[in-house]
Amino acid sequence: QVQLVESGGGLVQPGGSLRLSCTASGSIFSINAMGWYRQAPGKQREWVADISSGGSPNYADAVKGRFTISRDNAKNTVYLQMNSLKPEDTAVYYCKGVVTTPQVYEYDYWGQGTQVTVSS
Repeated sequence: QVQLVESGGGLVQPGGSLRLSCTASGSIFSINAMGWYRQAPGKQREWVADISSGGSPNYADAVKGRFTISRDNAKNTVYLQMNSLKPEDTAVYYCKGVVTTPQVYEYDYWGQGTQVTVSS
């Protein structure tokens, strides 16, 4: 079993910042890519950013230049620093980890989500 637990969401004013964290635990041999997705009310879940095990990031155009993804492999943790937040960033944010188990199977695991609300 592998669990991903997010934290750091909340209510912030437009232009503000938040930092999300997601830590993986359980039966892990290695973690490959880790990423963040979000789902706004009435919309499909969309990809926000991801980062390879070597630290190479990729961003959706909507967040490029405002969000920064990073990871600490020793802690099995991925972060999302969100600056210059806009009301349209309001969503439930989910992290995903591509995990290789000790049995050498690779699975996608998801966290439970954390709410980010940008409003004045």
